[in-house]
Amino acid sequence: MPQPTKLILLAAVFAAALFAQHPFGTLTSSTPPDPATIVANQVARLTSLLTLTTAQQTQATTIFTNALNAITPLQTTVSTDYTSLQTAVKSNATATIDQLASAIGTAQGQILSIQNKADAAFYAILTSDQQTKLSQTNFLGGPGFGHGPGGPPPGR
Repeated sequence: MPQPTKLILLAAVFAAALFAQHPFGTLTSSTPPDPATIVANQVARLTSLLTLTTAQQTQATTIFTNALNAITPLQTTVSTDYTSLQTAVKSNATATIDQLASAIGTAQGQILSIQNKADAAFYAILTSDQQTKLSQTNFLGGPGFGHGPGGPPPGR
């Protein structure tokens, strides 16, 4: 792998690890919110910001629920692979480290793709005024409109 690609992959992994520490803000309980609550909170924030119509709220809920459902098994895979990676590091299994790092990068790339496709679908349902308002925020170009990137498990 060329050196710039390694740096980009490394930067992406570190960014994901940082965001994964508290992807939904400070939790008020030890139990993470369920997917429906995550999506409801996300749609509520976007409704507050953009004054979404009821129809837009319904569409956004569907878009983000579908994305979250597609992301969840990938996040589980990434978490499992990180655990395996720790074991491989401790046993100095360099070939396994390479395989797991590649698998983690691929899964995180898939997560990023799903998130941004959902973001694009959401953006498409907005009026031009709402699109302008959203473009003036930090919502665009980030790791999705509230989805966690599926990085390593918290505390990693």
